[in-house]
Amino acid sequence: MEQARYEVGRARRQYDAVDPDNRLVASELETRWNERLTIARDLEAELQELTASPAAEPAPADRERLMMLGADLQSAWTSAGVTPEAKKRIVRTVIDEIVVRVEDNALDLVIRWHGRDHSALKVKKNRTGQHHWSVEGETIVVRVLTRQMPDKAIASVLNRAGKTTGRGNGWTQSRVCSLRSHNTIPTYREGERRERGEVTLDEAAAAPSVSPSTVRRLLKDGQLSANQLCKGAPWIIHAADLDRNDVKGAATARL
Repeated sequence: MEQARYEVGRARRQYDAVDPDNRLVASELETRWNERLTIARDLEAELQELTASPAAEPAPADRERLMMLGADLQSAWTSAGVTPEAKKRIVRTVIDEIVVRVEDNALDLVIRWHGRDHSALKVKKNRTGQHHWSVEGETIVVRVLTRQMPDKAIASVLNRAGKTTGRGNGWTQSRVCSLRSHNTIPTYREGERRERGEVTLDEAAAAPSVSPSTVRRLLKDGQLSANQLCKGAPWIIHAADLDRNDVKGAATARL
């Protein structure tokens, strides 16, 4: 009822603020105002009916079923027909209060249940920018891949690897950028791999003028070392290894 009254007041203020000469907008706002007035009147009538009617006692069968649910909270909580609103009511029914003590990197919680029992719980505090949708594993992957490629390419690698965001969405350039910002991961700088003496498989194939398939066979046979963070990520090879005589000889023998 309070929410409905607030909506009525807001609709009225919007209607009062519009230019009367703008008839189209004024008509739309007046319609919205009337709709919210109707909702408020219906709720008012329902509330009066509820307060005027005596509280009905549950039938014996209903009471027995309710008591069974009370003894088996898990069934009541996981039932397919339970709505989020019902779960909130369950929480408010069974929990008296939660006392929280904040430490440096953790929260100490004491949950006091109705019936005077209590439970202790300790959880880690979220870091700045972190939330319950965070994916720690993907954060580590992005932290490494950011030293190899820009955000758009990272998103493609994560999608090819079948990884998703904490909400189950696919990765995009903007989502990778957001994850980096939340975890203070610096963006990729063009040329930094070259400064570290690292090349990709295609770049390695271009150096001795052989095909990527030849380089892959050298990797498979253990004649050339490389690292791949995850499926779909590029193979990273140390450029110095390409200058080794045994690698050059193996590459030439496969031409």
